[in-house]
Amino acid sequence: MNTRIGIYYEHPKWFEPLFAALDKRGLEYEKIDAAEHSFDPEAVPDFGLLFNRMSASAYLRGNTNAIFYTSGFLANIEKTGVRVINGYDAYQVEISKALQLSLLASLGLRSPKTRVVNSLKQLSATRDLSFPVVVKPNIGGRGAGIVKFDSPDELQAGINDGFVDLGIDGTAIIQEYVLKRGGHINRVETLGGKFLYALKIYPEGENFNLCPAEVCLIENQTQAGEMCLFDAPPTGMRIEIFTPSAEIIESVERIVRAAKIEVGGVEYLIDDRTGDELFYDINALSNFVANAETLVGFDPHEKLVDFLVKELEKCATDIGCRSSAAG
Repeated sequence: MNTRIGIYYEHPKWFEPLFAALDKRGLEYEKIDAAEHSFDPEAVPDFGLLFNRMSASAYLRGNTNAIFYTSGFLANIEKTGVRVINGYDAYQVEISKALQLSLLASLGLRSPKTRVVNSLKQLSATRDLSFPVVVKPNIGGRGAGIVKFDSPDELQAGINDGFVDLGIDGTAIIQEYVLKRGGHINRVETLGGKFLYALKIYPEGENFNLCPAEVCLIENQTQAGEMCLFDAPPTGMRIEIFTPSAEIIESVERIVRAAKIEVGGVEYLIDDRTGDELFYDINALSNFVANAETLVGFDPHEKLVDFLVKELEKCATDIGCRSSAAG
């Protein structure tokens, strides 16, 4: 049995806590840099399990090449029979907000009213949505490129001034802006398809970047609306641990199972107008919150390593390396 773990990642700092937890256990692993990579389609990988940690926000760091390349790489690894955590199917959900919304609709879960477009003309012709609206690139991450418009005229002016970006795949989401009840969104983290913990996050102003990892501080936070959760104490942004209702937990677990996401998070809010629970974001790349031991009472990275070890052990049984806790 090959007990070597491959960690496929792009961000240079986000996964240092994971590497530290693996080192602490004395586990053998390989760091695989997605930004500069090649593979032989006929070769058998030199690891028993691959953990995909590729980020949809890679284009913000000059690594757009890795985003589309990763789909082919993951598909190839899966065809060799090597166990992949957050594999090809999960990654397709990670890099498409349109696919996320379609998945939510297929499960009968509500989202903010939305249209998906592939041209600026279609964006300006969307008349059946109530303003304000937010426009989001289909491939995003860390809230990048999300812009709020208060009226059709303001949206058209933004288009005319080149302020609207359809993103790297030429596709965008236009979505009704929903006033959050209590001024917060809710983020539910899962591991192995099961509830791990949940947070209430109180963003300031029109901040859309809700990256929870302390290592986000490493990046230069210059884009309008960006904020990392680790910045909460100095900026006044609040983060609170809470336990969602059994119904929400069941819905989140259904979402990650359907998406084949084994390590990831789901975000939802309560519409202040109606009291409806609206799901709007599914994250296959979910960084754990900073200072987790203080905030949630345990170190999620320790539980993550437990999960990786357990999945490796399954490869030595009749369960097989292709099996998945997410389905």
